[in-house]
Amino acid sequence: MSSPEIASLSWGQMKVKGCPTTYKDCKVWPGGSRTWDWRETGTNHSPGVQPADLEEVVKKGVKTVVIGRGMSEALQVPPSTVDYLKKNGIDVLVLQTEKAVKEYNALAAQGVRVGGVFHSTC
Repeated sequence: MSSPEIASLSWGQMKVKGCPTTYKDCKVWPGGSRTWDWRETGTNHSPGVQPADLEEVVKKGVKTVVIGRGMSEALQVPPSTVDYLKKNGIDVLVLQTEKAVKEYNALAAQGVRVGGVFHSTC
């Protein structure tokens, strides 16, 4: 199962190829995607992305996770979150969201088992 292409990104809107939903923030993994609802884990811009935000994606057997920090990189990614991924043997890229989407799509096109979480506003 391959990782779905992110078809479009603009402020506050993301579309994943093959999915009818328009996301504000989303999680993607080989074979699927869904809304990334920060309320599920109590995530805020600071301290930012928590390991709990990534558990679902990690369980899908990804080799790489791309984290999109927002258009203005307002979303923080603490070292504990990066450590969590590395301890699970997963490569991690933390980038501004437009760059993150380009990198994610390039990895997906190469057949890498890549997942990601992307914030599409600030």
